[in-house]
Amino acid sequence: MKSPKVAIIDYEMCNLFSVNHACLKEGLTPIITRDPKEILAADAVILPGVGAFGDAMKNLERYELVDVIEDASRNKPFMGICLGLQLLFESSSEFGEHPGLGIVEGNVEKFPTVVEGRGIKVPHIGWNRVSFDPAEPIFDGIPNNSFFYFVHSYYVNPSDDRVVLTSTDYEGVNYCSAVKSDNMMAFQFHPEKSGVLGLKIYENWKRMIQARI
Repeated sequence: MKSPKVAIIDYEMCNLFSVNHACLKEGLTPIITRDPKEILAADAVILPGVGAFGDAMKNLERYELVDVIEDASRNKPFMGICLGLQLLFESSSEFGEHPGLGIVEGNVEKFPTVVEGRGIKVPHIGWNRVSFDPAEPIFDGIPNNSFFYFVHSYYVNPSDDRVVLTSTDYEGVNYCSAVKSDNMMAFQFHPEKSGVLGLKIYENWKRMIQARI
């Protein structure tokens, strides 16, 4: 069966190596690119990302990737990771108010530093449980409440609960840790840094891509 070609979008704020490695390990054919033609010609697209929301949006605009991402997210299997999840939302309060891609309704908020009178550590770094519906194809073979790896200070707050794919509790803050809408899904945690279960997500995603091509 054909190995799906996956465009990993490079906008100079990305964890490219680990995502590329995970794709290769699961039999995908990744290309790291910011060329709109290559992105739109791929079978599937990944929007990774680390860093500040506002800077990321500036880079996406500078490389004329905003419309390309909007098109890909609606018409191809599309995966966002970490900052790549947050950028899909309408706005973020990170270092001021910044508009996002607006593909998902809702905004990005910072974790509170105090919950019920108790200080919590921000950023949220490390392994944490992720709750989801085991019937979701992307989690085939993965037990509910499995641990995945997180590194973030901000979290997404969707306007529509129907897009929530997973939830996670951090120090008493229960938040949306992944979203899904049609062919698009995006994760706050890093599947590529989450060991065997993270790679299983890539394996399941590959199967979902192959069903479409």
